[in-house]
Amino acid sequence: MARLAQTAGLTDIQEEILATVRTFVDKEIIPHAQTLEHGDTYPADIVDGMKEMGLFGLTIPEEFGGLGESLLTYALVVEQIARGWMSVSGVINTHFIVAHMLKQHGTPEQKQKYLPRMAAGEVRGSFSMSEPELGSDVAAIRTRAVKGSEGYTINGQKMWLTNGGTSNLTAVLVKTDEGAEKPHQNLTTFLVEKPEGYGEVLPGLTIPGKIDKMGYKGVDTTEMVFDGFEIAADQVLGGVTGQGFRHMMDGVEVGRVNVAARACGIAIRAFELAIEYSQQRRTFGKAIAEHQAIAFKLAEMATKVEAAHLMMVNAARLKDSGQRNDVEAGMAKLIASEYCAEVTQESFRIHGGYGYSKEYEIERLMREAPFLLIGEGTSEIQKTIISRGLLRDYQSRG
Repeated sequence: MARLAQTAGLTDIQEEILATVRTFVDKEIIPHAQTLEHGDTYPADIVDGMKEMGLFGLTIPEEFGGLGESLLTYALVVEQIARGWMSVSGVINTHFIVAHMLKQHGTPEQKQKYLPRMAAGEVRGSFSMSEPELGSDVAAIRTRAVKGSEGYTINGQKMWLTNGGTSNLTAVLVKTDEGAEKPHQNLTTFLVEKPEGYGEVLPGLTIPGKIDKMGYKGVDTTEMVFDGFEIAADQVLGGVTGQGFRHMMDGVEVGRVNVAARACGIAIRAFELAIEYSQQRRTFGKAIAEHQAIAFKLAEMATKVEAAHLMMVNAARLKDSGQRNDVEAGMAKLIASEYCAEVTQESFRIHGGYGYSKEYEIERLMREAPFLLIGEGTSEIQKTIISRGLLRDYQSRG
């Protein structure tokens, strides 16, 4: 039994879920990840396996056909899946975020319409905030929805849409005219139901082809182009316009815990590969793990894995308790993603020349880890969120 990244206080059900997922990862994901990743192939069989296990409904309430599990359970499941292949965790990440937004903010009709089918994996969710010239400035969104007599017309372009082609329900943040002075109060989330695929999937809605990426292969990343796209008013999340920024930020807090969990998963795998290889590779008459230079690397790597895991668990538990966790989620995402990059690079160094070969798993991890430094907000954005929260809580009395 590995001693790293263990979580105290789990229920029997949580332990059972994690044991099942861990076995699935070891048998169904790790042996196939290299081939699928190098071919940039969507992991259809693995996704079907996750459907059968009920993972798409992990956090959806039981009344809607889900398992009703906590964010902590979700994060620990994601950690294990990312340990196998980060792209598989990407398939369910956006789905979980949309399910969370619907569960927390959807109208009763929207919950009934989508959550049961999301729990079954029939409807798979994605979400979109960013735009080509937007970066992290969400309040500057240009894509606009104009109200008409029978609904809204949307025009604009969204960017960096994970699962854009393989999802069939997208939560999209756009600008509406609320007359508010603050830009973020003029934003609304629409639930865009669409067919899977690429090209003009609906009149006025185009999903261009996949964006070719350095890593994070297998899962598709696309743009989303609206050109006179008509959508009914009842597809506004929660039924009220002007609340989109709040809805999305709630979802992104979940997403930041998810990214932290993914970073933990990759770091765990990078450490596993390093400690295994270092006991097999021999130089100067002994295993390289017996050389102090390598032994110290392993010690530092393990410490970083453990620290990141504990911060990720803390952020998830805070969110589950109903407390504000923006600072803790930002801290967890910041340290887990930075440590993941460091641990992965150290594992790469331990592998020496073999780490540069596509035959070895560490080569893939080296291309996946950098994504976590920018996904769900860069490290610099996390530092902004953290510092603002600290100044809010530690106001000067001078």
